[in-house]
Amino acid sequence: EARPTSSTTLPPSTEAPTTTVAPVDPFALRPPAPGGDPEALATQIVASERVLRDPGARDAAVAEAALAQQVAYRQLGDHPEWDQAVEALLPDDLRPSVALHTGARRELRALGGTARTSLPAWRIVVPPPLADLTRSYQDAGTEFGLDWPYLAAINLVETGFGRIRGTSEAGARGPMQFMPRTWAAYGGGGDIEDPHDAIFGAARLLAANRGATDMANALFQYNHSDRYVRAVTGYAQLIAAEPMALRSLYYWGVYYRTVRGDIYLTVDYEETAPVPVP
Repeated sequence: EARPTSSTTLPPSTEAPTTTVAPVDPFALRPPAPGGDPEALATQIVASERVLRDPGARDAAVAEAALAQQVAYRQLGDHPEWDQAVEALLPDDLRPSVALHTGARRELRALGGTARTSLPAWRIVVPPPLADLTRSYQDAGTEFGLDWPYLAAINLVETGFGRIRGTSEAGARGPMQFMPRTWAAYGGGGDIEDPHDAIFGAARLLAANRGATDMANALFQYNHSDRYVRAVTGYAQLIAAEPMALRSLYYWGVYYRTVRGDIYLTVDYEETAPVPVP
């Protein structure tokens, strides 16, 4: 093959100039609209689940699919009359996880009580890295003889993996939502706001209440509600059964149920006192 020498004149390049595309911030995405009817909802569930179960999917694609998944399960949770029609349109491999998602969602919806007239005094932030959280769940589970997916499920239900910063109406604080007196008993001298310390505090509480042999009892001591126990158990079972489930749930955002409907709180949301629903 002939190679040009220093005296060879080369033709001008016809290649397009390279451009740098800014990476997508997965935590800046907003959720899509819900499906609108059983057929569209089933399509949204299947499409999002296929992306989320792909180990090679990029973070931005996973985050986008996770928000679509979250919206879909929130809608299905509100429409039990659609269950049969949606299930008939689902492939067999998705039906068990859809049932767990829907059941957990309905328990939390009922647990949440009436819709609110004001938005909360919260700050919404980017959660800690998933790898760090997972390491803390697993280390705490190993140390206290617990199934670690329950710790992840509590973290999800309580604060969306630490997205929600603020004190609850009951006075609970931190990513695992401890009351100050309970933290004094189980915090191990750590920082109630620190994710690692809070996860280990939750593990101590569960272990002290026979979490290794009777997790339902331990969860009831964490929150005295059978609905809470069933919701956390459902998400823990999902995380244990589906290798990519924790990654999917990690990218869910924060919704707040109000008299004007569900309002999505973005990472730039910050209020120091409750404000009327817009």
